[in-house]
Amino acid sequence: MRTSPVLSALGTGALAFGLVIAAAPGALAAGSERTAPSAHTPATADDLLTAMERDLGLSQHEAEELLEAQGEAFGLARAAARAAGDAYGGSVFDPDTAELTVLVTDRGAEAAVEAVGADSRVVDHGTEGLGAIVEELNGVEDATPPEVTGWYADVESDTVVIEVMEGGTADAFIDSAGIDASAVTVTETDERPELLDEIAGGLPYRTSSGGRCSMGFTAFDGADRVGFVTAGHCGTVGTTVTFGSSGTGRFDHSSFPGSDIAFVRATSPVSAYPGIRRPGGYEDVRGWSEAPVGASVCRFGATTGWHCGTIQARNQTVFYPQGAVRGLTRTNVCAEPGDSGGPFISSGQAQGVTSGGSGNCAFGGTTFFQPLNQALNAWGLRLATV
Repeated sequence: MRTSPVLSALGTGALAFGLVIAAAPGALAAGSERTAPSAHTPATADDLLTAMERDLGLSQHEAEELLEAQGEAFGLARAAARAAGDAYGGSVFDPDTAELTVLVTDRGAEAAVEAVGADSRVVDHGTEGLGAIVEELNGVEDATPPEVTGWYADVESDTVVIEVMEGGTADAFIDSAGIDASAVTVTETDERPELLDEIAGGLPYRTSSGGRCSMGFTAFDGADRVGFVTAGHCGTVGTTVTFGSSGTGRFDHSSFPGSDIAFVRATSPVSAYPGIRRPGGYEDVRGWSEAPVGASVCRFGATTGWHCGTIQARNQTVFYPQGAVRGLTRTNVCAEPGDSGGPFISSGQAQGVTSGGSGNCAFGGTTFFQPLNQALNAWGLRLATV
């Protein structure tokens, strides 16, 4: 039987019409305006200085001086560590004074450290001793009381810091762990750490209007804020979205009909990856070179996962019931409700985001994607690549 010629955008909910967008992951957590270094193209020196000015409250000259001082301090720390030998207990850099203090666990090592040009201070534990205490605590983590949110080695105070929620205590826990209380500092915090929600191609999200679509590709806007490219019919400018356990975002750009593409900016802390989520990891996105007609192409959607086919034609105009969309690419890849906005990729190169089509993944059909370059060029977006 011939597939139905009725075309539809592949979303669900209020904007659904029948059938229904980053970091080798290293989950360096970041806010909606920042993300893992691996989640975008390398920053230029100007970008780095701008970020230091913004986040550290420095002038450009002060940022340049800090980078130079740190470079010198790192070299000095290596020389001091060699000089101290087994007595090396760590080092601390003071960004205000640009001075390096090298910690030693044996007073006899002070002269050797100072001979290479570093200040020294004698401590009881040092990195090795503090590390041993951390390991002891790790060994009894199953007995950790709920008010304890974590612990870490603080070489500057030469203690292991245990963080507890406001009003909490760790005294009984320290005693039960058999740790010397003088080697521990307990501090209160008003925030409990949580996993950050994730942006990666193919993951689902829901809109404030009740629709469900798929993320396409991780990208950054002109202000270096992270988000994802997706289908325009999934939401208008201002539409809010939710994803993961508590992730939120907002449609900052959206075009439909005419074209079918959008950019959703994250408005909550996220971990972002320059790839397409798949079981056990990510499929790398290495660039956005356009594949020729006849090339194989695969797409991922939150509903149906991976499906592949062939690029059949470009620059197709499609008449959806809601209006015409121009410049689409035609494929024989199947898709179903909820796959809208998901990524099309060919040989590691991002191609576009799922728009609509006919048929389904049981009987096959035709699916169209909106080429990615349009959004990148029109809105000054930068695709996240490995």
